[in-house]
Amino acid sequence: MIRSSHLRDLAAALAAVLLFVAAVLVGRHIEDTDGTLFVNWPPLLASWGPHAGPGTPAAVVVAVAVVVYGPALAARLPWRALLAVTCGTAMAWTWSLALVDGWHRGVAARLTTRYEYLQVIDRFHDIPAALRHFTEYIVIHGPDHWPAHVAGHPPAATLTFVLLDRIGLGGGAWAGVWCITVGATAVVAVLVTVRALAAEGLARRAAPFLALAPGAVWMGTSADGYFTAVAAWAVALFALALTGRRPRAAAFGAGLLFGLTCYLSYGLTLMGVVGLAVLVLGRNRRAVWLPLAAGVIVVPLVFTLAGFDYWEAYHLLVERYNQGAGGVRPYWYWVWANPACTVLVVGPATVAGLVRACGAPARRRGGGGGSPLRRPESRLAVLLLAALVAAIAADLSGMSKAETERIWLPFALWLLAAGAYLPRPRGWLVAQATVALLVNHLLWTGW
Repeated sequence: MIRSSHLRDLAAALAAVLLFVAAVLVGRHIEDTDGTLFVNWPPLLASWGPHAGPGTPAAVVVAVAVVVYGPALAARLPWRALLAVTCGTAMAWTWSLALVDGWHRGVAARLTTRYEYLQVIDRFHDIPAALRHFTEYIVIHGPDHWPAHVAGHPPAATLTFVLLDRIGLGGGAWAGVWCITVGATAVVAVLVTVRALAAEGLARRAAPFLALAPGAVWMGTSADGYFTAVAAWAVALFALALTGRRPRAAAFGAGLLFGLTCYLSYGLTLMGVVGLAVLVLGRNRRAVWLPLAAGVIVVPLVFTLAGFDYWEAYHLLVERYNQGAGGVRPYWYWVWANPACTVLVVGPATVAGLVRACGAPARRRGGGGGSPLRRPESRLAVLLLAALVAAIAADLSGMSKAETERIWLPFALWLLAAGAYLPRPRGWLVAQATVALLVNHLLWTGW
C-alpha cells in the first residue's frame, strides 16, 4: 500500500507537471495569435529539435551511476571525499549535457552570440575609461549601445571575460570552460552551508540531487552558472562565519563575494534574503559584522571610484528593458509561467521535497516542545524558504519576464537541497535525470 505521504509527493510532482503543460499550451496560443512572448517554445527560450550528440552516452552513464550508487556513496564517503565526488559528478553531468549539442554549439559558441559579453572585449582596452562611460551605452540610442547581456548586468560580469582574455584565455571555448568549471563548484557551497546550519546527514542526502540537477542543462554554458557559484560561496562563507572557528576571515570573504555578486547581476541583490536566513540560523553574530561590512564595501568602492554609478546604471537598465522584448512580453503570463520554467530547472523531486519541507517547522520529535528551529529539518526548511522568497520577489518585480531557466539558477540551486526530505531517493533521481535528458535532447535551448 502506498503511504499517504508518498501520495502527496506524487500529487505535488503531478501538479508541477500540469503547471508546466499549462504554460506551454497558453504560451503557444499567445505566440501564435499575437507573438508577444518572443520565445520559440514557450515558456522556454528554446526551439523544438530532437537530437543527440557526443555528450549523450556520457550523460546517460553519469545519470545511471548517480541513481545506482549516489545515495549509498553519499551516506558513507568521508565528508571531504563526498564534496570532491559531488563536485566532480556535477561537472561531468554539466559537461555531458552541454556536449549533447556538440562542442561548437554547446560550449565554444554559446558566449559569442551578438547578445553576449565576448562581443565587447575590444571596447575594454582601456578599462577605467570603459567603466566611466559604461552607463552611456546602456539605453538603445545609437549603433554603439551595449549588447543585451552587457547592458543588462553591472560591469563585473563583462570584466570577468575581459580579464580572462588578458591572461590568454580569450574566446568562447575558454569562456565556456570557465563558466562550467566555476559553476560546478556551487554544489559544494550548498553542501557546506547545509552541514553548517542544519546537519551533515541532510547535506549527505541532498548531495545526489545537487550532483544530478536538471538545471545543469542551463549551467553549461551560460554566465549565470558562474554567477550562481559566486553567490553560493558568498552564502557558504557567511554560514561558516556564523558557525565556524574563524568567523572574521570567513565573514570578510562572504562580504567580498556578496559585493561581487551584486556587481555581476542586479537581480542577485535578492541573495540578501538567503543571507538573512543564514543570519537567523547562525551564531557568533557579533563577531562578524565589522569584517562582513569591510568585505561588502570593497567591490562597490572600487567600481564607484572607477566612475561607474550603480544606481544610475540600474535605472537606465529598466529603460533599456522596456525598450526591448521586456516591454512587450505580457506580465500576466510570465508571472506564473516563470515558476513553470523553474519546475524544469529544479525537477519534480525538488517540488515534492519542498512540500515536505513546508511541514518541517511544525513537527516535533516524539511530540516534544521547544523551538522548531532546533530541528535540522526545520533549519533547512528556513533556508529553502528564503531562496523561494527571493525567486518570488524576482518574479513579482516584472524584470524577469522569460529566460528565468538561466536567470534564476542562483535561487534554484538552493531549492535542490529539498531532495534531502525524500525517503526513497532513487526513484526521484530517475525523474530528475529524465527531465534533464529529455529537455536537452528534444529542444535546442538558447543557453
